[in-house]
Amino acid sequence: MNSRTRILKTLNHEEPDQVPFDLAGSTWTGIANGAYQNLLDYLHFPSEKPVWADVVQQIVVPSQTILDFLCGDTRGLLPLTSHNWDVYEKLTDAGNNWEYNDEWNFTHHFPKENGHWFSLVKNPMEHIAEPDDKDIARFNWPHAADKRRIEGLREKALNYRNQEKLVMIKGLCAGVFEMQQRVRGMTNALMDPFMFPDFSDKLIGKIADLKIEFWEMALSELGDVVDVVAEGDDYGTQDSQLIDPDHFRMYYKPHLIRVIAAMKQKAPKAKIMFHSCGNVRPIIPDFIEMGIDILNPVHITATGMEPIQLKKDFGRDIVFWGGGVDTQKVLPTSSQSDVSENVKRNLDALAPGGGYVFATVHNIQSEVPPQNIIAMWAALRKYGKY
Repeated sequence: MNSRTRILKTLNHEEPDQVPFDLAGSTWTGIANGAYQNLLDYLHFPSEKPVWADVVQQIVVPSQTILDFLCGDTRGLLPLTSHNWDVYEKLTDAGNNWEYNDEWNFTHHFPKENGHWFSLVKNPMEHIAEPDDKDIARFNWPHAADKRRIEGLREKALNYRNQEKLVMIKGLCAGVFEMQQRVRGMTNALMDPFMFPDFSDKLIGKIADLKIEFWEMALSELGDVVDVVAEGDDYGTQDSQLIDPDHFRMYYKPHLIRVIAAMKQKAPKAKIMFHSCGNVRPIIPDFIEMGIDILNPVHITATGMEPIQLKKDFGRDIVFWGGGVDTQKVLPTSSQSDVSENVKRNLDALAPGGGYVFATVHNIQSEVPPQNIIAMWAALRKYGKY
């Protein structure tokens, strides 16, 4: 069974020949450059110049050689965004850090010594004490529908299709809630819906509008050659949710419904993936109602996200993509046997009946030993057969 057939079968809640494997199909299921270079060395492959999927997160695109070696079933299309579009060419010297000012007017810093990723240090509307519609109107928003963002991606998609890989594409930016935080700062973003409700709704709506502009442009060109179209927004924490589920339904869900509807209109045959970290159990029924087909990442160590119960309660209605191994403690710090055991336990919970794609809970970070990455992969190959 080829890769694309394998995943399409599991996306239809049927058991394929083995559990599909996603490495780097998105910048939620990727690998940091440090871990990747260590993996190359461990496998006795030559080192590679990084091909960046996400410079801000320091996530790379593995070579075709490595993806084939690891039997990866997915291939990702990477539109040009603020996280991968000439980032290094835009750096300025800021003392102990390199500074990056992106197309959203966000300021990021990367430490010159021992830096692992860029951190957001300045939010462009955080200083506005009493925001109103004029602040949204005068803000210098990015050109979401700039066709340069997708140059060459159709050819890549067709090439991946010829290789019989599943093709997936991620969008313009982080989620509407996350981008609201980055524009206004975390405290303001949490308070604005109550203190400045009209402004808050218009700001969230503007971000959603930009997402729709991007998807209408991108999927007009790519909608017939992609299998999975991915959006996301982080609403969970390790224990609970960042906002009350009722507030999610009131302030954010209506705009997300608009975004998802636009995606489905332009790519009616594609499946919709939604990434949301942490404990999102209370709003999984909302995700299903909104038309989301796939939930990523399956944050297995968060409260309420126990794999067995998730599969029992929601496995008929949504595909789980991720949750294959804990990336907070097990993968970076545990023994190879513990990694293998963790993989087996999660496969036993999530794989039966199909509706599951194996990936790590989140990106493989730089400190993860290459031995543990291979232990994870070997356990998947051993225990992931139907």
